[in-house]
Amino acid sequence: MKLIIGNRSYSSWSLRGWLAARQSGLAFETQVVPLYGDNWDEAKRAIPDLAPSQGKVPVLWDGEIVVWDSLAILEYLADKVGRDRFWPKADDARAVARAMVAEMHSGFTALRSELPMNLRMAPIAKPLGDAVRADADRILTLWAQARARFGQGGPFLFGTFGAADIFFAPVVVRLRQYGVPVPGFAAAYMDAVWEHEWLEAWRAAAAEEPWSIPRFDAAAKI
Repeated sequence: MKLIIGNRSYSSWSLRGWLAARQSGLAFETQVVPLYGDNWDEAKRAIPDLAPSQGKVPVLWDGEIVVWDSLAILEYLADKVGRDRFWPKADDARAVARAMVAEMHSGFTALRSELPMNLRMAPIAKPLGDAVRADADRILTLWAQARARFGQGGPFLFGTFGAADIFFAPVVVRLRQYGVPVPGFAAAYMDAVWEHEWLEAWRAAAAEEPWSIPRFDAAAKI
């Protein structure tokens, strides 16, 4: 399999797709496409592997099979290796995990816009607008409910690392990088995700990448 991703420092959706591939346990190679460089609209059309997604990342190729969109990639891999590797076994926990992942996949637009993922930046304390604060409060509520009801088996949202943690991993990066205050239970959860060996590997690889995206760097400033 081959996974096409964007710059690790900025591409939150690529991080989700990559974590899903790691969670699958299957062998795959990674190809990085530097996003938003010179003549990006033209350049992306010249990359055949991005054609099915119209230039968006991540894209997973499994032989002649192609899957784009991070959630579709996760579900495709879950079908290949067994859904219990990604989702809780209990019906009630699995239902909540699916709802949380779906909400993360489709929502929280204010947080995404005002706190762009950026591993190149030094952490700062950025004032939050009302819409971002509301998004953060909703996320913390979801985390609290998952940890209280289903988190007894380990430090992650449903105990062991799974689909929900994969989809909220970029949020952990954002909340840390922008100094968003969180309660103790959330700080402990964020530490567990941040220190996970796969996220450590992603951060190390991001630090070695030469590319920067000036408009994303500018958006990260106070």
